[in-house]
Amino acid sequence: MDKLFKPYDWNSTDQKSLDTHGHLILPNLLIESAKEKLTKSLRSIQGMLPGDPERPPNHYAAEFDSYLASLITHPHMLDLVSVILGDSIRFDHCVSLNRLPGNSGVHWHSHEYGDGESKLGFLRIFLYVNGFEVDDGGLKVVSGSHLFRDSKIVAESDAKLENGWLEGKRHPDTGVPLHIEEVSAPTGSVVLMWTHAAHAVSPRQKASKTRWAVVYAYRNPGLPSEARWISKQFERNGVPEAEYLMYLY
Repeated sequence: MDKLFKPYDWNSTDQKSLDTHGHLILPNLLIESAKEKLTKSLRSIQGMLPGDPERPPNHYAAEFDSYLASLITHPHMLDLVSVILGDSIRFDHCVSLNRLPGNSGVHWHSHEYGDGESKLGFLRIFLYVNGFEVDDGGLKVVSGSHLFRDSKIVAESDAKLENGWLEGKRHPDTGVPLHIEEVSAPTGSVVLMWTHAAHAVSPRQKASKTRWAVVYAYRNPGLPSEARWISKQFERNGVPEAEYLMYLY
């Protein structure tokens, strides 16, 4: 199988950073051939939109593209997921996150899974083909927000988040007041994020090129997942010899 990532070894420092902040950027991790294949696949998905509203191609991206499907069980992906979540894992979804020029971005939100079950992990792996800048489709995060395991974080702007959910909160481990951070990532970066982490995306500049990106989500089994976008057919036959990854439980 073709390589996906450049040589990389997960270490205790990475794990501590992910667990402390709720996200971790691994810059320039994608190899060139993977970036080329991802661009081709994501461009294809974009051309299928809007598609069937019952099964939109962007929400079920791996079901519409063989290369995206192959990455679900790619050794580099599974090695990374397993070292973070352990051996008991399930694939949850693969969603294309392409941002065209002038895209309005995404407001503040978090995601659910095992809100009251701290032993159940849910990890998202974002593959950013051409990266992003702070003021151009950039990622906004709140370090430590994931530790509250609150799936109902919603705000339409930075100010509303600061004057609402964020007000008065401190990091449960460090005691530092929670605050908004704007981050950037170079071409070919991989971003890891725990599902409860508060995050948002800034608008794309009208003169920018399309930002090609896709997210793969994996979790520890044990509870239903509201974000699980897998058709029955794909669950049974989508990834040969990997049926165990597709089961709900």
